[in-house]
Amino acid sequence: MAEVSEVLMSVLSTIRVPRPGDRVHKDECALSFSSPESEGGLYVCMNSFLGFGSQYVDRHHTRSGQRAYLHISRTRKAPEDDENSGSGDPPKKKPTRLAIGIEGGFNVEQEQYEEEVKVVLFPDRQEVTSDDLATMPDVVRERVSLAMAGLMSADSVSHALQVQQWDGEVRAESRHAVELKQLNNGTKIPPSGWRCEVCDLQENLWMNLSDGRVFCGRRYFDGSGGNNHALLHFQQTGHPLAVKLGTITPDGADVYSYDEDDMVLDPKLPEHLSHFGIDMMTMEKTEHTMTELEIAVNQRVGEWEVIQESGATLRPLSGPGLTGMKNLGNSCYLNSVMQVLFTVPDFQSKYVSNIDKIFNEAPSDPTQDFKTQVAKLGYGLLSGEYSKPAPDPGEGSEPSSEPRGDQVGIAARMFKALVGRGHPEFSTNRQQDAQEFLLHFINMVERNCRSGVNPSEAFRFIVEERIVCQQSQKAKYTQRVDYILQLPVPMDQATNTEELQEAERRREEADSSGAPPPAPVRTCIPFTACMAALSEPETLTDFWSSAAQAKTTATKTTRFASFPDHMVIQVKKFTFGQDWVPKKLDVSIDVPDTLDLTALRGTGQQPGEELLPEVAPPPLMTPDVEVKAPVLDDSTVSQLCEMGFPLEACRKAVYYTGNTGIDAAMNWVMGHMDDPDFSAPLVLPGTSSAPGTTPTESISEEHLATIVSMGFSRDQATRALRATSNVLERAVDWIFSHLDDLESMEVSEGGRSAAESEGSREPPPGPKVRDGPGKYELFAFISHMGTSTMCGHYVCHIKKDQQWVIFNDQKVCASEKPPKDLGYLYFYRRVTE
Repeated sequence: MAEVSEVLMSVLSTIRVPRPGDRVHKDECALSFSSPESEGGLYVCMNSFLGFGSQYVDRHHTRSGQRAYLHISRTRKAPEDDENSGSGDPPKKKPTRLAIGIEGGFNVEQEQYEEEVKVVLFPDRQEVTSDDLATMPDVVRERVSLAMAGLMSADSVSHALQVQQWDGEVRAESRHAVELKQLNNGTKIPPSGWRCEVCDLQENLWMNLSDGRVFCGRRYFDGSGGNNHALLHFQQTGHPLAVKLGTITPDGADVYSYDEDDMVLDPKLPEHLSHFGIDMMTMEKTEHTMTELEIAVNQRVGEWEVIQESGATLRPLSGPGLTGMKNLGNSCYLNSVMQVLFTVPDFQSKYVSNIDKIFNEAPSDPTQDFKTQVAKLGYGLLSGEYSKPAPDPGEGSEPSSEPRGDQVGIAARMFKALVGRGHPEFSTNRQQDAQEFLLHFINMVERNCRSGVNPSEAFRFIVEERIVCQQSQKAKYTQRVDYILQLPVPMDQATNTEELQEAERRREEADSSGAPPPAPVRTCIPFTACMAALSEPETLTDFWSSAAQAKTTATKTTRFASFPDHMVIQVKKFTFGQDWVPKKLDVSIDVPDTLDLTALRGTGQQPGEELLPEVAPPPLMTPDVEVKAPVLDDSTVSQLCEMGFPLEACRKAVYYTGNTGIDAAMNWVMGHMDDPDFSAPLVLPGTSSAPGTTPTESISEEHLATIVSMGFSRDQATRALRATSNVLERAVDWIFSHLDDLESMEVSEGGRSAAESEGSREPPPGPKVRDGPGKYELFAFISHMGTSTMCGHYVCHIKKDQQWVIFNDQKVCASEKPPKDLGYLYFYRRVTE
């Protein structure tokens, strides 16, 4: 032990005690998905606080020269009976509160493991325990003990990025509660025997606190629950508050505000209930509260029954390319997209085949390196190392005889944190749109592969748009780069119109008679009709013709100027209703296994065809020498303001749509509501910038460094900060929403400009695309369940060796009936003859 003490003394200056702000990686290896629970445990460098699995710790020691590592090993405790632990400890409590990390909430994971901690000295792997430190000199014992204690008490990066203490039951007081008007209509509610006034349902019933009328609650995404009659009553009357019958006790009840769209507190609830003859003090609970229902959902999350292929016993699969991914809290959109992308050979060869080279060239902190983290994820999915059955959760019950399909899988926390950093949506734990994440990730690949092989070229294609002025018959051709083909859904082309009409008739009869509503009928749309809608000319009614020097009618036709190796098709299921409320189209489309797009190839300018002159339209401003305020249609601005939109946003909508009317302006508003400068004052070209955005304003070097670390150049970061008054969060949002405008500002790997990284090398003349035959075969699709892309659940199906496989987070199974007609994103690969 004296020899070990001398070694510790020699490296004492390199052992650090974590300070506030230090990034401590003690849950996940920087280069693999090893963790303290993995075989061999995790080694945390006591200088950089980076974690490494047993297979990579020697590499780090050799490259960095660091010798002292804290070794953390966790062993899962044997499951205990919930009723009687047998150890003298009280039985584990089931969650009674929709919360994490507080009394009554869900237990944290660490309680399930026994932990062993020791210091290991490299290269000889000499081990030092806490007991060993007691025999060493004071200076060694104190410094090392402080470092060990500091590392173990510090929040790890992965935990800091997640909510560790969250209370889903904290409810705000309703703004309607204190002044709620209650009708003196003589209604008295009995203590039991309630029914919905419309459909006679006897559960999930809500009493409106304004008029005492009882209706059923919302229909859930899976078809269960009520029939939305309480919601419809609010929409008809505007009465905002309702109480859930059966949850009323002397301690309170579930109160929902339809106007505030949330569960709320009603401080006058006893008075409001008494108005309709209900005495809170005598009521007993007979229904599940909304909190209990949400807890039940959280406990069941991931069960096979909620997936499209429920009812079938699916055969679990494992092995290389068949690795599940843990859901980190609404991360199923990310899991599905990355599973599909690493089926594409370009991503496999770029990141997995070159993994040794990528790891050898990784910076000192590989957790912040894009290539390293993508390679780590790709290897984790394809190697099969983590494709192992998950241990039985063990809750005191007999193990199921049915195969569960769960795997240990991988938890891509480090990857998710890196690709979401600085993004207003993907940095959160909220559900997101899989299509938006796919484009976001492709943009990151583009920025990080400017000087090397770029796997996103597999999806890149050029769109040709041909606009013909109907007055002059002259044409205009434009090209743009795209990665996803958006497929319209023509609802008027349904093939089961009679069945839909019959279903609507039965529903109306059920509504009038109070009978339960019939089962919904899904609209069937032919894929050929979708393709026809895509290819048919679009009429432009307010096209400014440079030939006629006036607004006229034109037709626009969209075609392919190139066909990519892999074609991604997004079915446009999500749209806006006439009231501008987002809705999902419940459609079935007979998407084919093979696809021929040859007929949609663009041909460019035709022989004898005249082109429109390259003349810009007149500016929407007064002709004075001094630039003044634009001439805007005040009536359109007023109409938009009356809808509740900010004045400056309304002015911009009218300006940028050329005073062409309320419909065009509304479309602009709906498409730019998420812009960080949505409500900022309208600034015209040639006029001075808004306050705080002048070129001479001092830009924060810290903000610049943050944005540059995300793969952007210094010039791009400066432009973003100047456009957003030097506010970092707004600048990051701005730069992601203006990627097209920044394309001309070349960026290479590491965030340096092309001129900095490659000297006088000339940029390529245009986007690099691959072209070939337009014939494809389906190899994967991503499905969405729920009413909106912002909620619900995503799974993906991938064809592996002629067998369809379903990937549902950690579950990987052979698919028996892949629901190809209900997909959201479809992935095709080129068929080579």
